[in-house]
Amino acid sequence: MTRVLYNADCPICSFEIDHYRRRAERDALPVVFDDLNGPARAGWRIDADSAARRLHVRRGDEVLSGFPAFLALWEAMPHMRPLARVARLPGLRTVIGFTYDKLAAPMLYRMHKRRQQKAG
Repeated sequence: MTRVLYNADCPICSFEIDHYRRRAERDALPVVFDDLNGPARAGWRIDADSAARRLHVRRGDEVLSGFPAFLALWEAMPHMRPLARVARLPGLRTVIGFTYDKLAAPMLYRMHKRRQQKAG
């Protein structure tokens, strides 16, 4: 079983995760998607702010975050496994990991905080 904790309030995050969810449902894959803004987050033992900073994936007792979480999700989905294999290549893994963890995730988090401020 693979569980994914993501921010459904983030339009970019939910667009991407909805793609994975539809495919997982279509292929009857053991992947569950938890919205960090709902009650399911309590089972993750991650506070809302930390959860909003990057994607989290749980495989058994292991919780991964950031780019390693994407790799775990892709590996759980047969049609995405080739992408996971390519993304794990030395050098490429470093570049993609840096791009997500240092550029994309912080940008998405800042957008999330701005949405919260406007709503509150």
